[in-house]
Amino acid sequence: MSQHDDKPEDMPQNKLQQAKRWRLILGQYADDALGQATFNADDLKIERTLDFLYRREYQRRGLRQEQGRHGSLDASQLTAVNWLNQARKLFPNSTFERMQSQAIERYQISSFLKDPNTLKSMEPTKALAKTLLSLRGRMSEETRDAVKTIIQQVVEDILRQIRNNFRQSLTGRRNRFRRSLVPNSRNFDWRATIAANLKHYDTQNRRLVIETPYFNSRMQQHFPWDVILCVDQSASMSSSIMYAAVCASILASLPAVNVSLIVFDTQVVDLSHLADDPVEVLMTVQLGGGTDIASAMQYCEKLVKNPKRTVISLISDFEEGGSLNRLLDCTQRLNSQQVKLLGLAALDDEAQPVYDATIAQKLADRGMQVAALTPEHFAQWLAEVMQ
Repeated sequence: MSQHDDKPEDMPQNKLQQAKRWRLILGQYADDALGQATFNADDLKIERTLDFLYRREYQRRGLRQEQGRHGSLDASQLTAVNWLNQARKLFPNSTFERMQSQAIERYQISSFLKDPNTLKSMEPTKALAKTLLSLRGRMSEETRDAVKTIIQQVVEDILRQIRNNFRQSLTGRRNRFRRSLVPNSRNFDWRATIAANLKHYDTQNRRLVIETPYFNSRMQQHFPWDVILCVDQSASMSSSIMYAAVCASILASLPAVNVSLIVFDTQVVDLSHLADDPVEVLMTVQLGGGTDIASAMQYCEKLVKNPKRTVISLISDFEEGGSLNRLLDCTQRLNSQQVKLLGLAALDDEAQPVYDATIAQKLADRGMQVAALTPEHFAQWLAEVMQ
């Protein structure tokens, strides 16, 4: 007896589940081959949700879609908002986020890009923000506010993750000789706390009662530095530019640090006036196009007023599409003036470096320090350079 002739009640449970999974993967065209994979109501919801998105693979091949196969459960009756809400309930977060990105990036479902209500229903993730930024030119003006709200939520999430450590790296080390009124576990002075509270020792319960904890303050360092962030906005840099915009806003909030924010592809755009507003920066950048690092670095060179107190941080994949000789000459000139040059390599979604190692090495040979770092480690690196 062939697998097709097996009845569901005659099949082992593991075989039946396997058939169901294959049927969900392959879609409606596997009905004949996997007819034994009978679905209950929950299975039908999963099938309908998958079919809403992945039937487009069949449409690309010109295959006719069967309509009304499950009555009211037909995927064609789903709206984009309903699909989002249903998919969020049915699938793990990681799976849902991937499907959400594919709906926009791979299948370019128009209702996702044109309907503000659909965008408002989407999960604000970094992956979604990257996709929306890359497709922003195709969106209607009506969706701009909805896109901006998503970008703002993602930016706020990134800020929550990195702001404290980033600022702390740049604002100084602990001062053991000065007390702080701000309780912070990183600044907890356990020696002073024990010494001051020994008189409160509970002999009966054999424990030390802490009535007055002590915390060290931080030495406030005021850096008379100019920091120029020069950010590649080519298509491969979407993750890096999000973090660069956030880092620029944190730097802009620090005393005695003057921040310039330059973005480039084949054109150079000075966004220094927006450095304290990462959301507006991201709504302004135009991801895509070529890469002319040489022109961007030459523009940054013109901004240098006090070379020994200037840091230029080039955030790029170093895939130069312009003149490599101009780039190398500019780097060498800046280094000879004692400008601090940092090259921050692009990171992918898994925090793996993605960059042209050959060009990066040539820049390093001419005085640029090159590394692939997370934003937190970038802050530490920046602080060390500005000591």
